[in-house]
Amino acid sequence: MAMGSAFVLGATGQVGRAAVRALVGDGWEVTAASRGGLGDEGWPDGVRSVRLDRNEEGALAAALGGGTDVLVDMVAYDAGHAAQLTGLADRIGSAVVVSSGAVYEDGEGRSFDTQEEPDGFPSYPVPIPESQATVAPGSTSYSTRKVALERDLMAVGRLLPTTLLRAGAIHGPHCRSPRELFFVKRALDRRPVRVLAYGGAPRFHPAHVDNLAELIRLAAARPGTRVLNAADPEAPTVAEISAAVDAVVGVESETVLVDGPPPVGIVGLTPWGVDRPIVYDMTAAEHALGYRPVVRYAESLPATVDWLAERLVGRGWLEAFPNLTKYGQDWFDYAAEDAWLAAR
Repeated sequence: MAMGSAFVLGATGQVGRAAVRALVGDGWEVTAASRGGLGDEGWPDGVRSVRLDRNEEGALAAALGGGTDVLVDMVAYDAGHAAQLTGLADRIGSAVVVSSGAVYEDGEGRSFDTQEEPDGFPSYPVPIPESQATVAPGSTSYSTRKVALERDLMAVGRLLPTTLLRAGAIHGPHCRSPRELFFVKRALDRRPVRVLAYGGAPRFHPAHVDNLAELIRLAAARPGTRVLNAADPEAPTVAEISAAVDAVVGVESETVLVDGPPPVGIVGLTPWGVDRPIVYDMTAAEHALGYRPVVRYAESLPATVDWLAERLVGRGWLEAFPNLTKYGQDWFDYAAEDAWLAAR
């Protein structure tokens, strides 16, 4: 059954690829917009691909033409993008916009933005509901910009009904900053040991691209003004993720658990954070959209591992994933790990 027209911004990104597939499968006539203007071999026939840089003056308005029934925005970032969308509200029936779970702050005002400060690690409730306080809107960080985007869009909900999806730790193929690489490369390198700080207990709720695409599909079909968390059905610990990756690659490794922070440098530190869990409550999405996850973490891993392994063939990890340079850390300093293990 035809659902109408859908315009997807950031269509060739990690989530966009999956969202286009889900929308086409639901009967939408999809225009896939990206800066490269290229399609994806996994998309069904009939997807219209267009080149679009939303930051070019008038480019989005020209691409929308007479309008669209739903606009799905993977790359909206700040108040400027909110103004761009609301300025075109007369051409957009409704919107689905991907935000981030990084917007939350705890009862002491701590958030993702304060983690580098002494005693700055947030302590969130488990799980975190959408009613949890957020950082103040602004232009100083990723989190504050996302909150500015959210608040400006929610303020004009009657003009442009918008579903905001606060995504967890996004994972799956085509990720530019893949956390899973931390264990996949170790397994491929046949490293015999995994050193895990904080007892291997950190949990940073993942969100697979297919589960995000399912939320987008449901929200597109049920327009409304709402904020919803977006995550997988479970939040595995770092130790569980490590074991799951090893199982996919087919290796066995020893796990050395460190009680507390890294014993030296970043030995034992992982991209999933510290010992305070970040788990998102998915009840509201279930009630508002009838959401049910389409994939679980462990069953999604083989495709992710295959994609990561393919990207690493003949290339160093930073060459394959240059976006990881932003962390400024050598995730694979095996010499430091070996030195600490020998001294222990």
